[in-house]
Amino acid sequence: MLILPTRRQVLGGFGASALTLGSGGAYAFIVEPRFRLALTRYGLTPPGWAPGHRLRIAVLADIHVCEPYMPLDRVAEIVAATNALAPDLILLLGDYPAGRKVTWHRVPLSDFARLAEDLRAPLGTYAVLGNHDWWDDPEAMRAGKGPVEIRRLLEARGIPVLENDAIRLTHDGQPFWIAGLADQEPFRPLGNRQSLADLPATLAQVTDAAPVILMAHEPDIFVNVPSRVSLTLSGHTHGGQIRVWGYSPVLPSRYGQRFAYGHVVEDGRHLIISGGLGVSQVGIRVGVPPEIVLIELGGEPPAA
Repeated sequence: MLILPTRRQVLGGFGASALTLGSGGAYAFIVEPRFRLALTRYGLTPPGWAPGHRLRIAVLADIHVCEPYMPLDRVAEIVAATNALAPDLILLLGDYPAGRKVTWHRVPLSDFARLAEDLRAPLGTYAVLGNHDWWDDPEAMRAGKGPVEIRRLLEARGIPVLENDAIRLTHDGQPFWIAGLADQEPFRPLGNRQSLADLPATLAQVTDAAPVILMAHEPDIFVNVPSRVSLTLSGHTHGGQIRVWGYSPVLPSRYGQRFAYGHVVEDGRHLIISGGLGVSQVGIRVGVPPEIVLIELGGEPPAA
């Protein structure tokens, strides 16, 4: 089994790595974004979740496939590492292609989908879309509607993509719902702030009292998520890509540090924001290495 370093181990090695390279810049632009891979664990029993129901969820966010930062061999490494964790369920939180600013050579999304098909979990793999999944598809952008290319490719490989959809699953005799929102800012490059996410319509598909896990690429929707949802999962921020002493100088969220990274609890409602795996805008990561998130629902928080 492949053993991944914990976030603490990765951050603890930052100083030594940078010193060895002789340049913090070399570490930030080469080592952390391209070669580090952290495992970040959360254990919690959110409201509505049966205390004795143990569910193991692997979360992959913001893969941003491209060369040189996320080539296919790196994707294969992430897939193998995720499978080695033996999750019950795998959730993909959107942004599969990278933006032009960090893409030296484009990686075909069909090749990425082929590797994503190798993800293995008894309850399956489910996905939502992010803003880059729209921005990467000029035809969908011009038409103002999908399905975008990556949705077609993932679903052809047996990975359902949820856009304002909810599905009911059962694990160890306990039912629960996976709900996935459409993207909240697909047309921003066109100057259109329209959101495709329809939270009320999505939750209206939940037909019983079983707990709900909500997938939403951007975390800003959390201000409107009702207590009916046990746990919301988001990506998008990349933890700011630069994070020092718990502070991220630049964040793609209107709420700033409030939804930067990690486990957020507000009014008893729970949100986990992944730092993601790839890069956007600039090929740099400092203090927030690419991460696979492993959530143990019904479990205890990891030791400090």
